[in-house]
Amino acid sequence: MKHTDIKKIVLAYSGGLDTSIIIPWLKENYNDPEIIAVAGNVGQADELEGLEEKALKTGASKLIVADLVDEMVEDVIIPCLKMDAKYETYLLGTAFARPVIGKKLAQIALEEGADAIAHGATGKGNDQVRFELAIKRFAPDMKIIAPWREWDIKSREEEIDYAEAHNVPLKISRETNYSKDKNLWHLSHEGLDLEDPANEPDLDKPGFLEMGVSPFQAPDEPTYVTIDFEAGAPVAVNGEKMKASKIIEKLNELGGKNGIGIIDIVENRLIGMKDHGIYETPGGTILYFAHAQLEMLTMDKEVLHEKQKLSVDYADLLYNGKWYSPLQEALTAFANEANKNVTGTVKLKLYKGNIIPAGMTSPCSLYSENLVTFGESDYDQSQATGFINLWGLTTKMQALKEQGKL
Repeated sequence: MKHTDIKKIVLAYSGGLDTSIIIPWLKENYNDPEIIAVAGNVGQADELEGLEEKALKTGASKLIVADLVDEMVEDVIIPCLKMDAKYETYLLGTAFARPVIGKKLAQIALEEGADAIAHGATGKGNDQVRFELAIKRFAPDMKIIAPWREWDIKSREEEIDYAEAHNVPLKISRETNYSKDKNLWHLSHEGLDLEDPANEPDLDKPGFLEMGVSPFQAPDEPTYVTIDFEAGAPVAVNGEKMKASKIIEKLNELGGKNGIGIIDIVENRLIGMKDHGIYETPGGTILYFAHAQLEMLTMDKEVLHEKQKLSVDYADLLYNGKWYSPLQEALTAFANEANKNVTGTVKLKLYKGNIIPAGMTSPCSLYSENLVTFGESDYDQSQATGFINLWGLTTKMQALKEQGKL
């Protein structure tokens, strides 16, 4: 499709540096098409304020804000929590939002009769893959425009130059020009001094952390919290039932004030390069920890061990943009079945960046104090002799062979 044939474009719009300048750039380079800005509300809160005015002033015909919080939580985050899916040590914050945003972009583009979908992901990162694979799944014939793979702009500094030249308002300066991505689950920080892993990040710098405080600034007294789960999904905090998205909000508050969930990571991007960043995931870190505690009490040994193996593949699916795939559906079915007895209450103590177990109970517990006690029990220890003899038979036979006794 020629540039001149594209009359209407749906743009994934956050109001950040990249997407702010993409609107005028598309107008200049694609024969002044209509631009429909689409913002996916995935829990970024105040970042949505003033977005419509900004989009319209920079050339969009309208802004559509799609509420995707509960879809992201219920359809993506909860299954990943059940699978304990992590990419390296990363709790998949940005990756959680991309499938549902990409799906919604495709749906809106088809509804609006758009000729193309544009996004602000760079040609170096993972998001370009995540967005475009989701779009291909729901609008396979739609043209995709990725300006970072087309334009002559080579850096965020040049983006700021472009914005200033085109009177595009920005909330950042050259000194605070971190690349950030925020949603209900997390906030990522990349760029500037963080590009060199040798630099110690200044977690206490005013305005750097946004979801909480550093462990150094956390209270001197611990905070206790209880989390209830049913079949692997969180259903209550401190005895108060609420939907999962509200649970994450509450745990973000509790975890944030106690310095929970801040990681400094060099992560392996899909396309091959390593990337350094600081991630804030206060509530998610608490949920993953609590869920893993309850699994230890309630999940069958073989199922738990198999799930630990599959969790790596599951995280890779999401991280690498293959969320909408038959393998994801099959593994999600496994996660749901494996978690059917992960029901109970976990009590935790939050203290200066640490999560400390403080007890757990479950009606589905597989733990037997009578069996494991160091005191008197019903267990017949003499049965272990025959078990060890059979379990070690191959070891014994190998030794006898080496000694010439077979």
